[in-house]
Amino acid sequence: MTAPFPDTPEVLDRREGPYGEVVLRRHGSLLQIIANGCFLMDTSDGRSERLLVDAALGALDDRPAPEVLIGGLGVGFSLAHAAANPRWGRITVVEREPAVVDWHRTGPLAQVTAAALADPRTRIVETDLVAYAHETSATFDALCLDIDNGPGWTVTEENGALYAPAGLADCARVLRPGGVLAVWSAQPSPEFEGSLGNAGFQQVRTEEIPVARGVPDVVHLAVRPG
Repeated sequence: MTAPFPDTPEVLDRREGPYGEVVLRRHGSLLQIIANGCFLMDTSDGRSERLLVDAALGALDDRPAPEVLIGGLGVGFSLAHAAANPRWGRITVVEREPAVVDWHRTGPLAQVTAAALADPRTRIVETDLVAYAHETSATFDALCLDIDNGPGWTVTEENGALYAPAGLADCARVLRPGGVLAVWSAQPSPEFEGSLGNAGFQQVRTEEIPVARGVPDVVHLAVRPG
């Protein structure tokens, strides 16, 4: 078999999931996740994912062993970074694509998350985050969302419900008083900041993440009153 050209991504796995096609590719030394033809993320950096977790922790008070809910497993940087910090208590990750979970448990992405998945604080829940936030009785000190390219650039149309008033009310419901909501976005969104304030969140702010070119990535932060 002829090896792929160095600049041509190699498809490692392709599956039809509950929300469409998901693909794991290798491009040089990088692993990439593609959903319905839309590039989601790769293993090139992880700075954004680490800031997402750190910003949520930094916005919390000094409560012991805060528990975090991470929306989206992705390439695993958020989970790995949270598990590397002994200050976090229970770490729950909601991921709706069984293929992504498999790629971490027994596939190439285990190189990122093997230690985190072995951590007794870690729990993976295979379900849709929008439904989970609406139905669960569990509560958390921090909710870190990285399931889309931003509130205005969702991977699937259904995800848009999470950033609407009812979805933000669900996010507030799963947070304990003083809990922090952190939402990653590929670009700033003053409109989403306004939505957070209208949903009753306080201390709404946006942290920028410098990128090589173009508009900075951001993390939107907000605190549930209490």
